[in-house]
Amino acid sequence: MPQLVLLRHGESQWNAENRFTGWHDVVLTPAGEDEARAAGRLLAGAGDLDLRVVHTSLLQRAIRTAELALVEAGRSWLPVRRHWRLNERHYGALQGRDKRETAASFGDAQVKQWRRSYAVSPPPLDADRRAEAAADPRYRDLHPDLIPGTECLADVVARTVPYWDDAIVPDLLAEGARGGTVLVVAHGNSIRALRKHIDHIGDEAITGLEIPTGIPYLYQLDGSLRVVAADYLGDAEAARLAAEAVSRQAGCAFPAWRCDGLRSPSRYRASGPRSPVRTRIISSTGRTQTLPSPIFPVPALSMMAAVTSPTWASSTTISRRIFGTNSTSYSAPR
Repeated sequence: MPQLVLLRHGESQWNAENRFTGWHDVVLTPAGEDEARAAGRLLAGAGDLDLRVVHTSLLQRAIRTAELALVEAGRSWLPVRRHWRLNERHYGALQGRDKRETAASFGDAQVKQWRRSYAVSPPPLDADRRAEAAADPRYRDLHPDLIPGTECLADVVARTVPYWDDAIVPDLLAEGARGGTVLVVAHGNSIRALRKHIDHIGDEAITGLEIPTGIPYLYQLDGSLRVVAADYLGDAEAARLAAEAVSRQAGCAFPAWRCDGLRSPSRYRASGPRSPVRTRIISSTGRTQTLPSPIFPVPALSMMAAVTSPTWASSTTISRRIFGTNSTSYSAPR
């Protein structure tokens, strides 16, 4: 049975300072490092978990969380794959701003819309700051149209799901057949994007899902990658309280744990086929196709990019390889 663990990085410096972080590369706080180690102990203590491969973003708070957790779990030798598509949501011109001060300046309603609406993006970076980001060696081989100036959650879903299809799904199928577990260490919004896709959470319901830092979330999946069971490792009440704390960061509380009318997603069980949602795709040939979504994602999108918002649909040049020199993979001998 395939198993997937999703882990949000430990508390970062800008989490502690209550700032919008996005793609800005900040370090973990000492408390965040402790959270990462605690996550590793939870992974080690779950007797039926056999971690085989790890995926992270290109941001050091996720990378460091993975490193500390793997050392604690006794799996520092695991192969690690890193990719920009697992990065946090880009907060545009809000990056670096204090969340409460931003709410005081623009109003709670506006900040709530920027933070948690599905399809509304914050104001974008100006041209100078976008050029600065494009010069970062992590992203210099990406086409400029793939480097965001701002994002809403719909944009994060659009860039994250192709990586799920092309990288995580093959690992789940390969390692799951041998009883192995795949670990993904990423960020609040890239994990929300993955959970939206995996759990088939609606566009409105996903706005109420909060992801606590440093607490592993375990999926038990069947052979078709449908969810059999899902739960936070460790103390479920501690996870609930941590998620509620995330919702209060900007002074705008959200109802944690609301998940498409289901029971608490920390106690989630589901079965049955996916509804036939249709996806617009721009292929490497430049042709636009509309296809039914499969019951589980197919690993055949390495020359495609899913398009679900006008920001992404505005350019046909986004149809480049998902995997390129901007992604890194570290393999350990077996």
